[in-house]
Amino acid sequence: MADENEIQAQPGAPAAVEGGEQTEGRRGRGRGGDRNRGERGGRGRRDDRRGNRDEEQGEELIEKLVHINRVSKTVKGGKRFGFAALVVVGDGKGRAGFGHGKAREVPEAISKATASAKKAMVRVPLKEGRTLHHDGLGHFGAGKVTVRSAPAGTGIIAGGPMRAVFESLGVADVVTKSNGTSNPYNMIRATFAALGEQTSPKSVAQRRGKKVADLLRRGGASAEVAQADAEAIAE
Repeated sequence: MADENEIQAQPGAPAAVEGGEQTEGRRGRGRGGDRNRGERGGRGRRDDRRGNRDEEQGEELIEKLVHINRVSKTVKGGKRFGFAALVVVGDGKGRAGFGHGKAREVPEAISKATASAKKAMVRVPLKEGRTLHHDGLGHFGAGKVTVRSAPAGTGIIAGGPMRAVFESLGVADVVTKSNGTSNPYNMIRATFAALGEQTSPKSVAQRRGKKVADLLRRGGASAEVAQADAEAIAE
């Protein structure tokens, strides 16, 4: 019996050891090893590259929460309550956008609206970097909005959602009037409709193939004043 045990143990022991080594070697080179290398190598590097790209392309944006509303959805089991957020985003240098999002929680709804607003940003030409070039009218649904340029020191004469738009846009002097609905969604859309019609003398001159000074002189200004204004606009 002892001989038989020794005979069974001798061939079996090396096989078990070899099998264990081979199994450990395969395990190290296989799923476990690849997983570790993937976590340390591929995924880590991708996250680092993504973060660097965001830092390089990142810019300081002004985010304004305009309105938040509680909403509900009727389903088979009852009602599901959530929140809808309206956010305005701008860089304070002539670019702004708005977006809205819905979620079960307030922070998630705000983050969705902010991401949507960043994707829909538009550029508005500003006069001297503080006010609009000319008056404008905006209409959406039952909302009607009037925007007017103002001299320095006037401030933002606007209320509610419209103030958030001009603060994020970087406008310092403007006079506005809203007629009709007080729905913040329609007011925001009407305001952006009015801002979308804004044009600068430089763009008009390029479109007509003329100089900015010639356009300003036709408005009644003298040649010296028109030239000075043209140089200021060009800067």
